[in-house]
Amino acid sequence: MACSSAALRTISSASVKLANSTSPTKSSSILVPFKLNNPFLITQCPHLQAATSCNFTVPKRSFTCRSQANSSDDPRPTKVQELHVYEINERDRGSPAYLRLSQKPVNSLGDLVPFSNKLYTGDLQKRLGITAGLCILIENKPEKKGDRYEAIYSFYFGDYGHIAVQGPYLTYEDTYLAVTGGSGIFEGVYGQVKLQQLVFPFKLFYTFYLKGIKDLPEVLLGKPVDPHPGVEPSPAAKACEPGAAIDNFTN
Repeated sequence: MACSSAALRTISSASVKLANSTSPTKSSSILVPFKLNNPFLITQCPHLQAATSCNFTVPKRSFTCRSQANSSDDPRPTKVQELHVYEINERDRGSPAYLRLSQKPVNSLGDLVPFSNKLYTGDLQKRLGITAGLCILIENKPEKKGDRYEAIYSFYFGDYGHIAVQGPYLTYEDTYLAVTGGSGIFEGVYGQVKLQQLVFPFKLFYTFYLKGIKDLPEVLLGKPVDPHPGVEPSPAAKACEPGAAIDNFTN
């Protein structure tokens, strides 16, 4: 370093200001400014001129929670569309299968029930496709003569795509499940679906409340038949005759 011994001795006169603190825990978070203000040292050591003042600061970071964001920032449609479908077990698919993993004589936590049933429009005039999924038994409710399941399954609508749902399935009362996504015309869908148990485990009626998608095609819609245990699809729909099933329906 091209600095004289006299210049080095002047370091002791450099002003170092420390903020006093009585708490050791607080002192670790205090920013200490360091400044060289001896003109002789600066002129004798030109490379220190750029370091005459040093300030240490913590950069600020911005944080945005999506739930607090303006809903107008979401480009997806917010219009709610209702879709009604019937799920009917016609006892020709080997469904449901009960896997008693708990190895207990009564329905118990951990038992699995994979299933697949046929899907019809709400007016029961068209075959749409199938349901396919899995129910995990959470709790047996002997006082209600039923069970509580966690259900994860999909509704398949042929070339139109599918809707995925997840949530509680109670064999003794109506429930709501979350619509978690979809494909085809249902890509980006969200919302919820009401499940009505008509005849366990053979007949169920669903009312979807869908958001985030374009208007549904008329072929999937229609005035639904009031749900009751005696409902049946039309003979043409059961036979999947032309005009009584959507194109390339899932079977």
